[in-house]
Amino acid sequence: MRSTKPTLSFWQIVNMNVGFFGIQFSFGLQQSNMSPIYKYLGADEASLPLLWLAGPLTGLLVQPIVGAMSDRTISRWGRRTPYFLIGAILCSLGLLFMPISPTLWFAAGLLWILDAANNVTMEPYRAYVGDRLNEDQQARGFLTQSAFTGLAQTLAYLAPSLMVWMGMSKDAVGDNHIPQVTQVAFYLGAVLSIATVWWSVYKVPELPQTDAEVQRMRSQPKGLAATLSEIWSAVKEMPPTMRSLWWMKLFQWYGMMCYWIYIVPALAKTVYGTSDATSAGFRDASLLNGKIGGFYNFVAFIAALSMVPFTRRFGAKGVHAVCLTLAALGMMALPSITDPWLLLVPMVGIGLAWASIMGNPYILLAGSLPPERTGVYMGIFNMFIVIPMLIQMVTLPLIYDRFLGGQPDNVIRLAGAFLLVAAVAVLRVQSPKPRQTVPTPRVIKP
Repeated sequence: MRSTKPTLSFWQIVNMNVGFFGIQFSFGLQQSNMSPIYKYLGADEASLPLLWLAGPLTGLLVQPIVGAMSDRTISRWGRRTPYFLIGAILCSLGLLFMPISPTLWFAAGLLWILDAANNVTMEPYRAYVGDRLNEDQQARGFLTQSAFTGLAQTLAYLAPSLMVWMGMSKDAVGDNHIPQVTQVAFYLGAVLSIATVWWSVYKVPELPQTDAEVQRMRSQPKGLAATLSEIWSAVKEMPPTMRSLWWMKLFQWYGMMCYWIYIVPALAKTVYGTSDATSAGFRDASLLNGKIGGFYNFVAFIAALSMVPFTRRFGAKGVHAVCLTLAALGMMALPSITDPWLLLVPMVGIGLAWASIMGNPYILLAGSLPPERTGVYMGIFNMFIVIPMLIQMVTLPLIYDRFLGGQPDNVIRLAGAFLLVAAVAVLRVQSPKPRQTVPTPRVIKP
């Protein structure tokens, strides 16, 4: 990789991350709606984590392979762009069909396709930011991604409620019991998925590959065996900073999955006093989750834009530890709150943590990676997300009735406890050593 890159303007950094808006709108729809959709189609609460297995399993398999492949891809559009576009198209198709799922197995199978598509797009996109920005701009680049995550998921969570505000009935459902407002939200996500990725590719294309880069990539072995060998080699040679992030990621993502999977059943019980998925109270709980989820994602959007100077002054580790602690305290308090308006208080902490989760670990990581292997390491780093998710989905059903009393609100308290452990673990992460870079004053005009 070239030692210096053109410095990008603020608006170019914004434009290159617009595609992340579409990707995260899709993820927001899944986070806020998949458990209710599964319940509408007849799933029981204890089995909900198993029905979410699609995301981590596809991420475990797809992202390291796609990341390694994108490091070696030579095309007229660049190394990462083909993966953005293919993934965005498949994601749009998955979003179109999900809300008309006729059966539980159909929805679960479709989630595998949808998550595979998102995973094809995700890590090449993160590697693209590392490719395009000099180290002194990477904090702004990754925290801009975090801001778009907050904005996209704010709108994804609020979309059904906005449909109700515009006149749609919250009680109108399809033949599969899925509310029509949910169906419309997924159709909107299908449009945004491809449109936003195309915008970023068009406005801020990848840097042209140099002759030396092309020659180096062509000299490398090709095929699946070579790709798997590269992944294994990268794992063995993993930078110390990346390796030390594992324990924080384990507890962080175990806790977040507990929250996302069980927040709607928990709200249905604590605020509306029901566990019946066909009741009006359960649909109200789903809409309430959309509102408070939209609020915490809006907090994340604002926080990500404001976090850059704090991260530069106090370091990514310290800021992340504080944010995780605030989220932990909020989650442990949340099941005791029955007033919907007071639920916004713990959402502030969760929003701050979500902004930090989507930005600060990547700031710690990016400074430690060899540039020629950014794609494969971003893919491997995703394993630090999906393996904790898999552990959660396999173990939570085993303890749900025996140790948590079969109560979804206890799962939310457990989530808070795990985030508190993650806050301690991040303080033990080894900080990357700063690289010697040659600054370039030239700015490309948008």
